[in-house]
Amino acid sequence: MTAMDGLGLALFFLCWLGYDPLLRVLAHRSGSLNTDMLTIRHAWMTAMTHREIRLLDSQLLGHSINSGSFFASSNLLLIAGVGGILFGGDQALQGFTAVGAEDVPVQLLEAKLGLVLLCLARGLLDFIWSIRQMNYALALIGAAPEVHSEGDKIAFGEATAQVLNPALAAFSQGVRGYYFALAAAAWLFGPLWLAAGVLSAFSLLVWRQSASPAARAIRTARRLIEVNREREA
Repeated sequence: MTAMDGLGLALFFLCWLGYDPLLRVLAHRSGSLNTDMLTIRHAWMTAMTHREIRLLDSQLLGHSINSGSFFASSNLLLIAGVGGILFGGDQALQGFTAVGAEDVPVQLLEAKLGLVLLCLARGLLDFIWSIRQMNYALALIGAAPEVHSEGDKIAFGEATAQVLNPALAAFSQGVRGYYFALAAAAWLFGPLWLAAGVLSAFSLLVWRQSASPAARAIRTARRLIEVNREREA
C-alpha cells in the first residue's frame, strides 16, 4: 500500500466515522433533516394515540418495513457478489482486474474489496436492526390503549416515538452505507479516485441533510409543530 492509498483510506474513515458527530453539530446550529424528523415522528406518534382507528399508521409503518426488507435483500445480493470475488481465489481476482480496475498486487486488491464488503455488511446489520425495531413500533401501535387522559396519550406517543426514531435512524445509516460503499469501490481505480469518491459522497450527504429542498421543507414543518405545541401548552 502506497502513502497515497494510506491517506485516501484515512480520509475515508475520517468521513465515515465523523459523519454522525458533524450532523450533531449541524443540528445545534441550523438543524438537520434527521434531527428534524425526530420531532415530526414524535408528533406523528402523538397524533396516532388520538385516533380511534390506527389502520393508516400501521400501513405507513408497514411500508417502511417493506422498504427496509428490500434494501436488506439488495445488500445480501451485493455482499454475495463482492464476497464471491474476494473469496473466489486468485482466478476470480485476476478476472476482476481485467474489467479495468487499477493494476495492483493481489493483497491490496483484497483490501479494496474488503472495504466495500465492510460498508455493505455494516449496512445490512443496520437494516436488520431497523426492521426489528419497526416491528416493535408496529406492535406498540397495535397495542395503543383507548385511554382518555391526555397525559397518558402523550406519554404513550412518546414511548412509541422512542422506539420508532432509532428504527428509522438505523434505516438511514443503512442507506448511508451505499454512499460509502460506492466511495470505497472508487478505490479500485486508485487512491485519488477514493479521495474524490469519499469527498463527493460526504458532501452530498451533508447537503441533503442541511440545505436540500426536502431538508428546508421539513425544517419549516418542524417549526410549525413546535409553535403549535407552545400554543397548546
